[in-house]
Amino acid sequence: MRRALRRTQQGVVLFIALIVLVAMSLAGVALLRGVDTGTIIAGNLAFRQTSMHVADLGVEAAREWLRTKDLPDLYLDTPADAYYATWQANLDLLGNDPVKTDYDWTGAKLVPAGSAFEPPAGYAVHYVVHRLCDGSGDPAGTACVKVTGAGGGTAGGTKGAVAYGTYAISVPTSAMYRITVRVTGPRNTRSYVQATVY
Repeated sequence: MRRALRRTQQGVVLFIALIVLVAMSLAGVALLRGVDTGTIIAGNLAFRQTSMHVADLGVEAAREWLRTKDLPDLYLDTPADAYYATWQANLDLLGNDPVKTDYDWTGAKLVPAGSAFEPPAGYAVHYVVHRLCDGSGDPAGTACVKVTGAGGGTAGGTKGAVAYGTYAISVPTSAMYRITVRVTGPRNTRSYVQATVY
């Protein structure tokens, strides 16, 4: 009777060992997939963060381009330089608004290699500049988002400026500019950065 009992138990132990082995294998595969997914997510976040830092080069290149222009040159559109004298309210720069027209980034200004703002290898930096006005021409004659500069006391009317006694604090105004930068990097990383400058 003992020999018969031993024979029936030997097959059961092997079957249970195989079930435990399969369960441990599945747990190991799940663990590897979880670690692999975490590594991919961390890598993608690193690429995105790097592309955001690279976008600063595009902002600086656009700002330098603006600094080299005379004010009358900025009164009209210059599509070849990806500059527009109006804010183009019906334009979608990111391509995610179905109501607005998508901006064609092939016409955007590319930060060239060999320039002072050359992006690292593997990154392409494009920018477009919009003057924040609702029409072209002199900002004094059109509605623009304006910035105030340093003030000084002058006699006369306030015209909405801050006043102290009979002296108005006069401030020169200048139109502001919106710089939109698109960075394309490794693994089809794409980031957009906007900056407002004056």
